[in-house]
Amino acid sequence: MANLLWLQGGACSGNTMSFLNAEEPSACDLVTDFGINVLWHPSLGMELGENLQKMMRALVSGQMPLDIFVFEGSVVKAPNGTGQWNRFAGRPMMDWVRELANVAAYTVAVGDCATWGGIPATAPNPSESVGLQFLKRGHGGFLGKDYKSKAGLPVINIPGCPAHPDWITQIVVAVATGRGGDLSLDEFQRPKTFFQSFTQTGCTRNMHFAYKVSATEFGQRKGCLFYDLGCRGPMTHSPCNRILWNRQSSKTRAGMPCMGCTEPEFPFYDLAPGTVFKTQTVMGVPKDMPLGVDKTGYVKLTAAAKVASPKWAEEDIFVV
Repeated sequence: MANLLWLQGGACSGNTMSFLNAEEPSACDLVTDFGINVLWHPSLGMELGENLQKMMRALVSGQMPLDIFVFEGSVVKAPNGTGQWNRFAGRPMMDWVRELANVAAYTVAVGDCATWGGIPATAPNPSESVGLQFLKRGHGGFLGKDYKSKAGLPVINIPGCPAHPDWITQIVVAVATGRGGDLSLDEFQRPKTFFQSFTQTGCTRNMHFAYKVSATEFGQRKGCLFYDLGCRGPMTHSPCNRILWNRQSSKTRAGMPCMGCTEPEFPFYDLAPGTVFKTQTVMGVPKDMPLGVDKTGYVKLTAAAKVASPKWAEEDIFVV
């Protein structure tokens, strides 16, 4: 049986809400089918008070094994580097994070705040927030660049705002069942099984992207959301259009642009009005290009695609 402890730093509980909606496997399946012992979770555990502190001290001292340490939210170092006081734990949360990570077989960061700081770490960052091992694209996280868990892995990053529920539970199952050593991580320590492909992979609007047929309003059932509405699907690593949300849909299928929330730079443009859902261009060419496409190639490709666009690409395929 694998012991799992889930703690929360500077967070909105969005990843907890996502986790509780997992289906394959569900949060309940982790306990009943995979033998995971959830020692404590901020939304599932009872308010243990001093007993929680005793349990955490037992983990730190090695009296009780900590197989999986899951952390949600940013590590808050304010005020003035003293850290966010935790009333349950009786000391700054960052102190517990350091000590628990040092004894954990696996450390898993869930959501953007825990992976690279997320929205709390956006400049000017008054909370002094950082991720566990990253601050945006750099190794400026709380545990340091060289951190390794007892199993020899760095922090396993599962980004997203929030992360998809099944990404969370499937990675937890992988490490709990002894397959953590088989995880292949990318340069940002994301599991490649989920984050090697792009959000655009599987997007139902790819034909519109290819022929430069653009959506101009949210919710439109035809048209690509990249050209005018700021969709970051072509340069965002995630399986959102392969592993659907609620097994039903995704942002682009619902007519809303991808915001790139699984990338270290999120939020882009500091979420400023007029920039989030608008493609930023210079002389008609997007500032942020799909990976592997240069500006000259883009101009030639889109000009040819527009000319070659068939009539059916402009039609609403859902009209009966």
